[in-house]
Amino acid sequence: MPQDSAPSLLHDTPPATPGEPTAAAFDWIDTARAERHRAGLVRTLRPRPADSPLLDLASNDYLGLARHPEVTRGAAAAAHRWGAGATGSRLVTGSTELHAELETELAAFCGFEAALVLSSGYAANLAAVTALTAPGTLVVSDAGNHASLIDGCRLSRARTEVAPHADPEAVRAALTGHDGRAIAVTDTVFSVDGDAAPLPALAEACRAAGAALLVDDAHGLGVLGDGGRGAPWAAGLAGDGDVVTTVTLSKSLGSQGGAVLGPARVIEHLVNTARSFIFDTGLAPAAAGGALTALRLLRREPQRAARAGQVARELHDRLTAAGLAAVRPDAAVVSVRAPSPEAAVRWAADCRAAGLAVGCFRPPSVPDGISRLRLTARADLTDAQLDTAVGTIVATAPAA
Repeated sequence: MPQDSAPSLLHDTPPATPGEPTAAAFDWIDTARAERHRAGLVRTLRPRPADSPLLDLASNDYLGLARHPEVTRGAAAAAHRWGAGATGSRLVTGSTELHAELETELAAFCGFEAALVLSSGYAANLAAVTALTAPGTLVVSDAGNHASLIDGCRLSRARTEVAPHADPEAVRAALTGHDGRAIAVTDTVFSVDGDAAPLPALAEACRAAGAALLVDDAHGLGVLGDGGRGAPWAAGLAGDGDVVTTVTLSKSLGSQGGAVLGPARVIEHLVNTARSFIFDTGLAPAAAGGALTALRLLRREPQRAARAGQVARELHDRLTAAGLAAVRPDAAVVSVRAPSPEAAVRWAADCRAAGLAVGCFRPPSVPDGISRLRLTARADLTDAQLDTAVGTIVATAPAA
């Protein structure tokens, strides 16, 4: 997601005179809606059936585990044993032995000392950024970071400097001369184009300035590193005392929730200070059980991670060979550029009509203003399904 906010579509409406009807209080929404329509930026919810006939290249189910029988049984068993909900915040009644088991195994798998599970990846990023900063802290944030990291920077009240995308020297320059606490914040794999951050160089820049490094590995866990252990593991940074990572349980692990991983003292600090942890209901037991089952399955079947990367590279190679502008993936996200927002929407709709679900990214959700299809390279795609997907995308591609 881009660092800048969405285009200004809101217009002030004069306050109503006391005693007059207040129906006009939200008239500005009609204006904003009309402007979205003119700009081709309308978004709608599209509820899917339980058994969708579409071939899915739109979700983040990178390893194909969301509907895996073993994972769904794990989720169901956890709900039967622990209940449908966590019943309270983690510090009251919302922590179960299941949550602790998931945290222990997740930290060990990814190579970190400790972990803390939260209700979403978004909440995990808010927790990490806000709890590890304060007024006066310098935060250096990559220009392509996800909205949850951006919102964490805004809520932190720290001084935030936006560094050019994937530019370690710009991070080094921003940190140079700062006297006090500092932290660099970046995605490991960026969700728009699927490119990876230069983590070793970023860590070196941070260490030269005595700064910490916080990375969001939402799109790296399960795909990068030995057997899917994540981008920090692949970069040789897992377990380092100045590195903290966040992950989601809703992508490669096919469940829901998020976690912060890092040194034990960092995790203990979050338990005591992170508002999106302290004041939020704990992760539902079914989600924790599903994620733990998926993690164990991945440990047993590490080839799933390699397959996801293989599918991504093949998608890229075949689409570019057909003349489309696809960005070479570093993980499991494949981005294919469209000539305009309207063309991207129409392209995605044509794919859907042909039986293929694809993602569609448009401004303001893209930092460069370029609309594109976003494809998920899932480990469970067969060769025949890959043929179908490529053929559909090429056949429905808009003219440049």
